[in-house]
Amino acid sequence: MLWTKTFIPTMKETPEGAEIPSHVLMLRAGLISQVMAGAYSYLPLGLRCLRKATQIVRDEMDAAGAIEMAMPCMSPTVLWERTGRVGAFGDVLVSFSLPRQSRKVRVTLGPTHEEIITDMASRQISSYRQMPITLYQITTKFRNEERPRFGVLRTSEFLMKDAYSFDATVESLGESYRKMYDAYCRIFERCCLDYLPVEAESGPIGGDASHEFMIPADNGEDTLLHCAQCGYAANQERAEIGTLDATRPDVPLADRSKVDTPDCTTIEQVSSFLKCRPQDLIKTLIYVADGNPIAVLIRGDHEANEGKIRRAVGARSIELADPDVIVKVTGAPVGFAGPVGMAEKIPLWADRDVQRTVNAVVGANQRDAHLTGVNLDRDFQVDCFADLRNAVGGDPCPRCSSKLALRYAIEAGHVFKLGTKYSEALGARFLDAKEQLHPIIMGCYGIGVNRILAALIETRHDENGIVWPVALAPYEILLAPLNVADDATMQTANRLHDELAAAGIEVLLDDRDARAGVKFKDADLVGIPLRVVLGPRGLKQGQLEVKWRWEDQPEMMDLDGAADALAALIREERHGAARFKSR
Repeated sequence: MLWTKTFIPTMKETPEGAEIPSHVLMLRAGLISQVMAGAYSYLPLGLRCLRKATQIVRDEMDAAGAIEMAMPCMSPTVLWERTGRVGAFGDVLVSFSLPRQSRKVRVTLGPTHEEIITDMASRQISSYRQMPITLYQITTKFRNEERPRFGVLRTSEFLMKDAYSFDATVESLGESYRKMYDAYCRIFERCCLDYLPVEAESGPIGGDASHEFMIPADNGEDTLLHCAQCGYAANQERAEIGTLDATRPDVPLADRSKVDTPDCTTIEQVSSFLKCRPQDLIKTLIYVADGNPIAVLIRGDHEANEGKIRRAVGARSIELADPDVIVKVTGAPVGFAGPVGMAEKIPLWADRDVQRTVNAVVGANQRDAHLTGVNLDRDFQVDCFADLRNAVGGDPCPRCSSKLALRYAIEAGHVFKLGTKYSEALGARFLDAKEQLHPIIMGCYGIGVNRILAALIETRHDENGIVWPVALAPYEILLAPLNVADDATMQTANRLHDELAAAGIEVLLDDRDARAGVKFKDADLVGIPLRVVLGPRGLKQGQLEVKWRWEDQPEMMDLDGAADALAALIREERHGAARFKSR
């Protein structure tokens, strides 16, 4: 391909509104063009990269035994109502009405396809003999993001691979899950991403039923906890906390006292007003667990983890109580609840760190008032202690004696055991060997294909531009003749281009009549792995200048036999990316 015959609108300056490196560089390198907030066109170079990522995903899904199909982006909203996800998604769900003859049909643009695939399975899978089976597709998804940002990392329209497994037994689901997990490892390895599979919120079957594939990155929107010693990793929603020292500080217990705290309803407001630290406060949160109110105590500098709370109390569902419930059980409006003197006796759960808090500040169960000098056992009792908060950096690892480190990351994939949630809601059942009817056991497995590109750029760039591996690069070799007005130079460049193309190498010839500095800057910006310079001095000596994008210095290569030598380098790098990974 000739540079002048394709479309590569590179930019010198950082585009307005671009916040993070991947967004900046995808725009500047001419990979994407913004249509509106959250929607982008993929330009020729970007589309080539996207297709490469897509093909890697397809290769590994096929190798794992999954079967590709295609489902419509549009589906009847009634399916989503049957699973209860219209309310769960809220405004994120893109729904609208279509006029059909004398009526209106409500439809939804799928952010995911559990409803559509399960509805299909309810009509097509009826016997255990048809399972296990895993079906997948690679298609556009839609989510009405309120704040689209970070380029293609958070958009309203995106390309996703989603797969769904159907099994007759929990053991069979485990095997299907393992195949997808392993396939994901191979996909991210081939894409040259430094990834971490982390434990995520478990599915309804329980156990380690969910993993997210995270790419650690400074600008990642997700948070994970990682132990470098033993390798334990989990997202913050799931991360467990190891054994903590429950010994209380050996200090005198203060007298309990009520103080006025007008209009102070938050930890920040109360600690500022009373001139104490957030960790000196205990916040009392009122939840409704399966319809029954409970109180949860969390140290003021920590955040409650609703997944942990739900599991600890053994509830199917849990949500923060509404203001009326809070007034009823505490006797006070929101912001002033405390464990001492509640209006009603309800179960009192506490995070384990509360055991070490001495002379704490708590709500007084009275408007505009708090209690100081409050202590466990003397002033209030707890029904049960458990790990109920988000883990933070420095917490003990639950698997070994080391400390957890908090890292930011980009979520690129998620494997999840769904169990029977959707098959029960949509009537997907099968007959077993004894002719007994059961709901199909399902798993789902998603990869954000656009995110593969953004995550690679976010973690593999320098001050000059993108640093692509061969596996994802729009072209594998860039030929840069420095004097395009010289017939001999261009004859050599064109011959080398044609020989490389004939050898199956993806090659781009920069035939622009531009200064060497312009060509080199664009080459680094676009990030094509291998740059081959055809300069007047080198050609006179029968040599080419060859430089890998990630190396500091070029090397010289004999022009005679250069096509074969260059093709050999690219083929070697295609298998394992040893040069790229060793940089």
